[in-house]
Amino acid sequence: MQRVRLSSQQAPVHKLGDSQITLSPKFRLAVIQSSLLNPSPDLELSHGGEPLIPGLPDDVALNCLLRLPVQSHTASKAVCKRWHLLLGSKERFFTRRKELGFKDPWLFVFAYHKCTGKIQWQVLDLTNFSWHTIPAMPCREKVCPHGFRCVSTPRDGTLFVCGGTVSDVDCPLDLVLKYEMQKNRWTVVNQMISARSFFASGVIDGMIYVAGGNSTDLFELDSAEVLDPVEGTWHPIANMGTNMASYDAAVLNGKLLVTEGWLWPFYVSPRGQVYDPRTNNWESMAVGLREGWTGSSVVIYGHLFVVAELERMKLKVYDADTDKWEAIEGPPLPEQICKPFAVNACDCRIYVVGRNLHVAEGHISRVSRKGTCEKKWCFGVRWNVVDSPDCFSDLTPSSSQVLFA
Repeated sequence: MQRVRLSSQQAPVHKLGDSQITLSPKFRLAVIQSSLLNPSPDLELSHGGEPLIPGLPDDVALNCLLRLPVQSHTASKAVCKRWHLLLGSKERFFTRRKELGFKDPWLFVFAYHKCTGKIQWQVLDLTNFSWHTIPAMPCREKVCPHGFRCVSTPRDGTLFVCGGTVSDVDCPLDLVLKYEMQKNRWTVVNQMISARSFFASGVIDGMIYVAGGNSTDLFELDSAEVLDPVEGTWHPIANMGTNMASYDAAVLNGKLLVTEGWLWPFYVSPRGQVYDPRTNNWESMAVGLREGWTGSSVVIYGHLFVVAELERMKLKVYDADTDKWEAIEGPPLPEQICKPFAVNACDCRIYVVGRNLHVAEGHISRVSRKGTCEKKWCFGVRWNVVDSPDCFSDLTPSSSQVLFA
């Protein structure tokens, strides 16, 4: 297992509106003159006198340098001026990666300190299995890490954090923050129509949906809304038909699945709702689906998988044809991964982040079942554990997202 040191590199947090500042003509002229006298870092990086790597064309050398783990940037940027220009800024580093078409997965983990409750984001490079940080979210109040809901558009490298709760007064928020990996910064975007916490969220065809949750008066909501990230505006959609806070949610076959999960003392079967954006309609979830949904979910191969918190931490999959859950072949979750979990997936791999931010990477395989007329699959899993640095020993995960860059 590889243990890595956390990068101490911290980029500044940019607030919404920084790029909208206008200059008077006198100052604008000064800026133009300054840019002519001092070429941009990107221009120097592209046309410097010395090669990036002696003996290699610059395009080949740049392709190599853009594969360096973020944790090594601090030492590497001391090699020369051109390396410093490329590696001294995460914004420039990820911008050049995007220009050259890099699409590697990175696991973003929203975590909090178990004693102080202080929130932070830690990022695992899933290619080099090294950790680094991003700027802190611009939250003014002291917030409860559990009330937020995080969603992402992975191929765009964009992450959204919605809602949340002010921990001192237990008051839900209508806050919406956006992180762009290419720019390595947070911005505040238009707030939700309703303040909410502990709600359902999901992305369908690039649109961000939120539903239910707790309201400002601590009663459960039945309202739902959708954000168009391009326009930056929220619009109401059909009500759920029942007031419900969310235990977990998933997007499957273009629909948003919402479950409240089992509640102690388990006398009443959990409720579940399914939203179809094509008809703008909610319907009740199938009985077997909602009653067997006993953990955190991901969608792989077009099937809903759950890390079962009750059945020896085994992974199970839902069969829509029979409305039943089936345990998949393979061992249970490794013992190093302790609750609470944050679960996400990329292609055929599932990532389960446990306490102290140890990560279990599960490779999901599938084979066609023999002797069946219809196309049926049999699934299996192999686990590999990525140990976290010792400095993460007091951190607990609340959510995780996979972005590409």
